[in-house]
Amino acid sequence: MSFGVRAYTEADWPAVWGILQPILQAGATYPQPPETSETEARQWWIDDHRAVYVAEDASSDGGGRVVGSYYLTDNKPGLGSHVANAGFIVAPSASGRGVGRAMGEHCLTTAPAHGYLALQFNLVIANNEASLRIWDAIGFTRVGVLPKAFRHATDGLVDAYVMYKWLGD
Repeated sequence: MSFGVRAYTEADWPAVWGILQPILQAGATYPQPPETSETEARQWWIDDHRAVYVAEDASSDGGGRVVGSYYLTDNKPGLGSHVANAGFIVAPSASGRGVGRAMGEHCLTTAPAHGYLALQFNLVIANNEASLRIWDAIGFTRVGVLPKAFRHATDGLVDAYVMYKWLGD
């Protein structure tokens, strides 16, 4: 799969929602309620963040189809706003093809352009092995374990990691 990462446009929302809705309904990776409405999801994924990006299939048969998205936002306001937080989604049809890693690497180069000096993920679910492989591979450190911090839809209470990567210097 050949793909590129670019800034989100309004025309991308239907595709982003098509990826995001089943992920939220599955209750396996994000703490938002599975019944989150499209309006609530749009507010959270698009409107509440500093920047939003999409990954699109650039192969000849992909036709520019959106296969993933991520957002960048302040992890905390004010004196903590130099640390970014981000969220990532990948379409099931593109899973395992490098889309998540490409977006992660894009995020590492884009975050400083938005004034961020670090990235922190507050809730990486311990059984989300694909995400953990990506974050470990691109240099994030697991700085803490939150025991039973996530109520997984099928696995019950599972641990989560706080992960961090300094981008400054």
